[in-house]
Amino acid sequence: MFSYLTLGSNDLQRSMTFYDAALAPLGHVRCVTGEDGWQGWAGWGTYRDDGQEQLALWLCQPFNGAPASAGNGSMIALQADSWQAVRAFHQAALAHGGQCEGAPGLRPHYSDDFYAAYVRDPDGHKLAVVCRGFTGEHQQTPFP
Repeated sequence: MFSYLTLGSNDLQRSMTFYDAALAPLGHVRCVTGEDGWQGWAGWGTYRDDGQEQLALWLCQPFNGAPASAGNGSMIALQADSWQAVRAFHQAALAHGGQCEGAPGLRPHYSDDFYAAYVRDPDGHKLAVVCRGFTGEHQQTPFP
């Protein structure tokens, strides 16, 4: 459904430090944007140079020059493959300027297997990290 997502940043260097650390436990690294890079842009995910595959999260200063702001009710949810990855994301996010919006834990009001954590990035954008398919810490394989 999505090709890419873009969030505004008021301090791209600060945002890169935050996202490099917070997304590493989820297996995401910064996108390679060619020899010259993209001035004022940073992204994480799958971007390919030929443009045929782009699923990525991008950050930049807003094009209109106004300060970046978070949307009320807006949130991006990212997938994790383990509860440990959710906890590591949350810990790294808080250590790099994020704010807690919900500690890691099961959210049975959503589903018996909904393990998530919520943070705000340094610009106030809300992020969730969710692991589904497990109902216990040491369960090795997702249930059907």
